[in-house]
Amino acid sequence: MPESTHPLGFEPAAPHIGRPSLPPGRAVGLPGRGTTFVREVAGPQPDAPVVMLLHGWTVTAALNWFRVYDPLAEFSRVVSLDHRGHGRGIRSLRPFRLEDAADDAVALADVLGIDRFVVAGYSMGGPIAQLVWRRHPERVSGLVLCATFARSWIRRNERVVMRGARRIGRASRLLPRRRQVDMFTRVMTAGGSNPNERPPWFVSEVRSGSVPMMLEAGGAIVDFDSRSWLSTVDVPVGIFITEHDTIVSPDRQHRLAALLPEAELRFAPIDHDGCVTRPSDFVPGFIDLVRHTIATSVPSAHVLDRDG
Repeated sequence: MPESTHPLGFEPAAPHIGRPSLPPGRAVGLPGRGTTFVREVAGPQPDAPVVMLLHGWTVTAALNWFRVYDPLAEFSRVVSLDHRGHGRGIRSLRPFRLEDAADDAVALADVLGIDRFVVAGYSMGGPIAQLVWRRHPERVSGLVLCATFARSWIRRNERVVMRGARRIGRASRLLPRRRQVDMFTRVMTAGGSNPNERPPWFVSEVRSGSVPMMLEAGGAIVDFDSRSWLSTVDVPVGIFITEHDTIVSPDRQHRLAALLPEAELRFAPIDHDGCVTRPSDFVPGFIDLVRHTIATSVPSAHVLDRDG
C-alpha cells in the first residue's frame, strides 16, 4: 500500500533523506512547562490501553521508535513526545533534569485526558520511565525498560566525558548556534558516535535539539541511581536486554533485571541501535513485552476506590 494512503494516516516516507513513514506530529502546550512535540496513533477502539514511548539521549521519539508505532497501534493507543531539549521538545533556561522530563510525560497525559498508561523507555528513556513511576505511581499501569539501567556504571573515562558534557552544556548557552553544534559533534565523537555520519533525516532530527540541554542531559544520566527504590515497583515490568550493546553494557542491563526479579524478560543479540537497525530482532520481543505488561496490569488502588 502506498505510504500516502496508510490506513493510520501516517506521514509519507522520504527515502532520499532516509525518513520513514511516521505518525502525524503536532506541538502541544503543557501548562506551566512549555511546548513539546508529540506523535500519536489512535488505538483500535476508544478505550484501548495507552502506551507512552520515551526515547533515548540525543535522539527524538521518531528516530527511536519509528519501527514500533504501527504494530503497537494494532492493540493500543500510542503516544510519544520529544523530551525537553531534544528534537522539538520543551526549551527551558533551567538545567536539564530527568525528573522534569518524567513530569513532562505526566503533564502530557493530563492534557490528552489519559489517566493511566504503560510507560516504555529506551536507554535514557528508561530512567525517565522509572521516575514517572516513582513520582506518579498512580498514573502508571506498567513499565517496559529497554537497553537501559538502574545505575549508569560506566567506565571512568566515559564518566569524565559525560560530566564534562554537562559543564560544557551550561557554558555553551550563550554561544552562537553554529558553535554549539560544532561543540556537540566533538563531544559525541569523543564518546564514539558522530551524528554527521548518519542519513540526512537522522542528522536533522538530532540537530533540531537544544545543544546545551542535550549536553546537560549527559550529566544527568551519569548521576541517575534507582537501586535504593526500584525493587518497590508494584506494576508489571518488562525488560528488553540488548546483548551486544556497546553503549549500555549487558552487565548493566542484567543488574537492572536483578532488582526486578519478577519482570518478564526478552533478549536479542543486537547493539544499542538495534531497535532501528535490526527490527526483526527487536520489534517482536518488544511488542510481546508490551502485550504482556498490559495483560497482567490491574487497576490501581486509587482507581478501585474511585470506581467503587
